[in-house]
Amino acid sequence: MYDVQAVRRDFPILARKVNGKPLVYLDNGASAQKPQVVIDAVTRGYAEEYANVHRGLHTLSNLATEKYEAVRGIAARFLGVADEGEVVLTSGSTEGINLVAYGWAVPCLEAGDEIVLSVMEHHANIVPWHFLRERQGVVLKWVDVDVNGDLDPQAVLDAISPRTKLVAVTHMSNVLGTVVDVAGIVAGAHARGVPVLVDGSQAAVHAPVNLDAIGADFYAITGHKLYGPSGSGAIHIRKERMAEMRPFLGGGDMIREVHKDTVSYAEPPMKFEAGTPAIVQQIGLGVALEYLMNLGMENVAAHERRLRDYARDRLEGINWLNLQGRSAGKGAIFSFTLEGAAHPHDISTVLDKKGVAVRAGHHCAGPLMDHLGLSATCRASFGLYNTVDEVDTLVEALELCHELFA
Repeated sequence: MYDVQAVRRDFPILARKVNGKPLVYLDNGASAQKPQVVIDAVTRGYAEEYANVHRGLHTLSNLATEKYEAVRGIAARFLGVADEGEVVLTSGSTEGINLVAYGWAVPCLEAGDEIVLSVMEHHANIVPWHFLRERQGVVLKWVDVDVNGDLDPQAVLDAISPRTKLVAVTHMSNVLGTVVDVAGIVAGAHARGVPVLVDGSQAAVHAPVNLDAIGADFYAITGHKLYGPSGSGAIHIRKERMAEMRPFLGGGDMIREVHKDTVSYAEPPMKFEAGTPAIVQQIGLGVALEYLMNLGMENVAAHERRLRDYARDRLEGINWLNLQGRSAGKGAIFSFTLEGAAHPHDISTVLDKKGVAVRAGHHCAGPLMDHLGLSATCRASFGLYNTVDEVDTLVEALELCHELFA
């Protein structure tokens, strides 16, 4: 039995008030709050256990190295990966995708080669490919979503041509909550000899992920959405793709030997981890992932489906609210506008007065906003500690917005 009240007690910030009202935190799609066990791990890491990793033989360095390197195995278990040597630790999904862009795509793609993207991508899975378009003449091919916000896997596969060298697609839209059939896309793309990168920043937070079953060549996650510290994350890279990559950043432990005339590199994944890492942040991520696995991602997913269904019923019953994305199997993410002249920024400000934290803007998804014909929306994104009572509070706050702006 999933006890959401017990879960809430693990997150100290949820006890605070905002503008005199109990905090209703519905901005989890941007960044999630942290449980006490993560806060304690970060505090202990700096107060009692800090040292640089990999470079010392003293007690603190050995302890920090042991805890830091353990995160690789924890992330592998969380993602359903048999070989932890395929996990590269990063500062988050943005660094992970840029690592693929610079380390794999730049040397492997030529002018006229194509990258297939969905219109739902976050800028982190767009801008690195624009770099290749600007600098190497790579062609970006876009696949639209349907009226419900669903992405047809066959439409993605139909966009593949003999010049396609990569499909880069989100696993879950951060704006619409749409869950993409990435396993189907991977299978079809691989049958055509095309590798696939998946941005798992949203999906890995809300439901179990088994990458050995999905089979993607690259899969990026980011720690701050996974109830861990900012500046932490990982990317899973298949061994055969690692063999095709060259280092993106140089320095620190990514080398084997350095001389005046030559340099040789460490074996992957260390080959792709340059410089002093975010030691304590990554240790905190490991604790956050263990916390999620202890809760059980199936339990988290079931709880969030209940929230999604209740929120959808309440929000769809409001005739002056324009909801974006009506995919049947979507996650608990709702983007909306109000009829009339109310700007999403104004709506967000009014909701904040009621203690309700939502996101307002383009959500780093410019092409999707263009596709929807909007400049911005409000977004309420739910997490493992949210409740149906908080859905009711959101609706009450929206009713106040309607009264003010109608």
